[in-house]
Amino acid sequence: MEPKTEQPKRNPFARKLSFALGATVMTPGAMEALDVDELVTFVARHARGDWGEVDDADWKENDFSVENGYRILSAFTSRHGGKVWVITEADRSATTVLLPEEY
Repeated sequence: MEPKTEQPKRNPFARKLSFALGATVMTPGAMEALDVDELVTFVARHARGDWGEVDDADWKENDFSVENGYRILSAFTSRHGGKVWVITEADRSATTVLLPEEY
């Protein structure tokens, strides 16, 4: 039996990613679901490369997408328990905050 190797822990505070957010917009559902402080927190986390609650494969895909100009998606849970996505378009023209059901 091979020894189990631990995967490195995600440390979004140690990241040095940089990408343009473009225009930041919200859908009506996200406006209703989020407080202003949550909105700012989620967008700030996304902007610094903290992809939130995505799985390891999506985390790596986002890292690749930053470097190669593809769409970036982060997922978060609001304090009221609702899921929220933050998506930056591949051309970096816009970042949208939305509920998954609004996609």
